[in-house]
Amino acid sequence: MIYKEFKGKKLSALGLGCMRLPTVLGIDSKINEKRTAEMVQYAFEKGINYFDTAWGYHSGKSEPVMGTILKNYPRESFYLATKFPGYDSKNMGKAEEIFAKQLERLQVDYFDFYLVHSLCDSNIDAYLDEDKKYGDVEYLIKEREKGRIKHLGFSTHANLKDLNRFLEKYGKEMEFCQVQLNYLDWSAQDAKGQLEALKKYNIPIWVMEPVRGGKLAKLDKKYSAMLSAHRPNETDVSWAFRFLQSVDNVVVTLSGMSDFEQLSENIETFSTEKPLNKAEWHTLMKIADRMQKKGSLPCTACRYCTSYCPKELDIPEIISKYNEYCFGQENTSSLSFENEKTPDACIGCKRCEEVCPQKIKISDMMSDFALRL
Repeated sequence: MIYKEFKGKKLSALGLGCMRLPTVLGIDSKINEKRTAEMVQYAFEKGINYFDTAWGYHSGKSEPVMGTILKNYPRESFYLATKFPGYDSKNMGKAEEIFAKQLERLQVDYFDFYLVHSLCDSNIDAYLDEDKKYGDVEYLIKEREKGRIKHLGFSTHANLKDLNRFLEKYGKEMEFCQVQLNYLDWSAQDAKGQLEALKKYNIPIWVMEPVRGGKLAKLDKKYSAMLSAHRPNETDVSWAFRFLQSVDNVVVTLSGMSDFEQLSENIETFSTEKPLNKAEWHTLMKIADRMQKKGSLPCTACRYCTSYCPKELDIPEIISKYNEYCFGQENTSSLSFENEKTPDACIGCKRCEEVCPQKIKISDMMSDFALRL
């Protein structure tokens, strides 16, 4: 395992993201605790010491499950991260209440890493709190002073303008930043520009969505062939991680691994550091450019949306089928849906859109898909 130094700590370069844990019958809110515990044990054995969860992961079940599992390991043997759920406006002003509940859920006395979560255009003003209505970020800064947060950072899906607004006020308080970073988003979501902004404040990078919700885990055969011409023994997934090993200032790369195959393959990749040369970088950028031109919706299957859908639609699955249907991806699946869980069941309340980190116009997609079927 590769390790990175951060303020006297030795962090595994690969962190276990707890947003896509094994589930029972594919139901997001029903985590397979036995399989998850086995994966955590294997992760420890192979040198992973960073575990990242959040209030809303697995419909609120990730934190309590991880708390139960990690209780079996010495507290000093791992680094634990969780987040304040500011992606939902209803949580603003409740940092103290939520923080106390998270300590209880995770059965710990402190968090090694804590994040102001999912900075974006819909919550930037509430986080900046110029009217002093909420006080959430200020509360978290005080918790760091008390020692119940060892390191305070933030995650962002914000545009560059809003990111800079946040940095102007809190940049000196933030110790790290979690960014959606992969070779597809290098230009698509201006990840490059975000990294340059963060560098001005000497803020190191934590990576989320390194394989874009699985989109970069299995490429079209033509793209895989282009990459194999450079490195025949690298998998599609490992190319995504080699890209990140080529980006300055990346400390921890978080991967939401759902099974042992993903876990073992990623651990193998992170046993060595093999950054890209100029020709390999150019090929990845060419592939990213071609993939972007397909125009598919950028869903990463984070599943924040499903928790807020009054019709209990599997929105990420519907978006996946929409992309397959509209943009002609290979190996398209049969367009079948659960009983009454079809796109035309959407009532257009847009609650899902309020919490979507990618800012997808989900209601518009549903309407369009319903007309196409």
